[in-house]
Amino acid sequence: MKIAIVRQRYNPYGGAERFVERALGALVQEGAQVTLITRSWDGAPAAGFAQITCDPPYSRLWGGRAARDASFARCAQQAMAEGGFDITQSHERIPGCRIFRAGDGVHAAWLEHRARARARGGLTRWLDRLSGFHRYILAQERAMLTHPALARVICNSRLVAEEMQRYYGVPEEKLVLIENGVDLEHFHPRLAAAHRVELRGRLGIAAEAPLFLYVGGGFERKGVPRLLRAFAAMASQEAHLLVVGGDRSLKAMSRLADSLGIGERVVFTGPQKDVRPYYGAADAFVLPTLYDPMPNAALEALACGLPTITSTSCGIAARIREGENGYVGDALDLPLLTRHLEALAAPGRAAAMRDAARASVQDLSLAAMAERLVALYRSLA
Repeated sequence: MKIAIVRQRYNPYGGAERFVERALGALVQEGAQVTLITRSWDGAPAAGFAQITCDPPYSRLWGGRAARDASFARCAQQAMAEGGFDITQSHERIPGCRIFRAGDGVHAAWLEHRARARARGGLTRWLDRLSGFHRYILAQERAMLTHPALARVICNSRLVAEEMQRYYGVPEEKLVLIENGVDLEHFHPRLAAAHRVELRGRLGIAAEAPLFLYVGGGFERKGVPRLLRAFAAMASQEAHLLVVGGDRSLKAMSRLADSLGIGERVVFTGPQKDVRPYYGAADAFVLPTLYDPMPNAALEALACGLPTITSTSCGIAARIREGENGYVGDALDLPLLTRHLEALAAPGRAAAMRDAARASVQDLSLAAMAERLVALYRSLA
């Protein structure tokens, strides 16, 4: 098979990029001729596949992000049309691809969630939709999902599949559920034995103190301000919180923690290339995200045996069994989030859920994900 995969840029911390890396590796091992169509893939593994660079100029002053994405889309469309590929799989909203992987979810759904969080009325929602960037993405999303060339949409969670039908009426036969894979050896409960004592000692956190972990960027979308407020409302003052990830608002969030009186119990680490020591040190994982199709960090946390608190608008919620391996609630319900934190901070509660947490993702190995991808490509080739 001659396959093209389209992704505009490489971000070493991005979940979509990690999926692309794994897909590329699986396809190369299968003997496929793989080409990556990208604007920039600097800093990423590049063995075994060809690369087409689409980096046309665009106006940063007039059009900004929309102009950037449009210029790449036009170049990628030309590369797909001229490459003689059996399969074209895009991770960007580009009409004309044969497979679209909806790793970023449904943009129309994200705008609805954001509007609800900001308590916006009908007028401001309408103004949001008139934004040049959002208007461009919505138009591209609709054009791609209704394009005659589109054969399949890879959904990384049931949440995304349901939204594809709800917002755009994508036929069920076009939707394929392939959840993200996780390295079950790399992310394992044994990390606790390797890192719990050392990292807690280095951070000044008592060995028996309840320790919650958040991993990710995009602090506003993924709920860090709400998490800090819910954490501050806990009756117990013994729990600690690790916030691992980079964001432009990192200093502002640190100031918020101080203003809430929890600054001494919250550690902001910034971005980390290796998050495994933090999974090993923690008791539980928390991601009260406003919208997240299928976060790799939550998969990794569950694989490490960490019971997980998340929201109903997160794809991982489908794998959470209330009180068995975690808790799920509305992303904006702060009192409920506080109760969930307190439940997992109770002595022995998180530890009792570790086996169930690990078991809930045991079927999501990298090999299983690769097999599902290859089966899909073969069915369409």
